[in-house]
Amino acid sequence: MQSENRFFDDLAKLVNGAAGTVAGMTREFESNARERAKDWIGGMDFVSREEFDAVKAVAAAAREEVELLKTRLDALEGKSGEPVTKSVKAAKPKAADAGQGGSGEAD
Repeated sequence: MQSENRFFDDLAKLVNGAAGTVAGMTREFESNARERAKDWIGGMDFVSREEFDAVKAVAAAAREEVELLKTRLDALEGKSGEPVTKSVKAAKPKAADAGQGGSGEAD
């Protein structure tokens, strides 16, 4: 009877050891896969969320300015009966302005 218990004890130790080895290999594989993915994505020219938001704000301000300038041009050309007195103001992006200056006023 004792020989059967020893057999099962040894079998349980073997299975536990194999399970631990497989779990360690899985963790190592996941770690390597994450690192390779970071390297691959890092090599591409992706922009950060802050840069994207800054450019988005600049584009929105530019669209607003274009619309106001179209309206002003129409008024100056006599297509519209009312003069435009609203001035164009630059929108402030959330992130630091990436070298794009300007007051946003048209002359």
